[in-house]
Amino acid sequence: MADLYETDKEVQNLIDWVCLSEQIKENNNTIRNLTREYKKIEPDCREGVRAQLERMKELCKERNNGLISG
Repeated sequence: MADLYETDKEVQNLIDWVCLSEQIKENNNTIRNLTREYKKIEPDCREGVRAQLERMKELCKERNNGLISG
């Protein structure tokens, strides 16, 4: 098979295409799995960011009101 791959461009293209197709399928599956996992944790991440922003707003208010020095 290696000799045929080396000598026949059509065989080479076919084998390369099959290998590439399989790699694309694997990549798509990986992307789907990662996306699924991200969708599970994304709401918690957003909540964490929201909470941090609210805390920062409070700290800014305290600083502006002279309650803390900055």
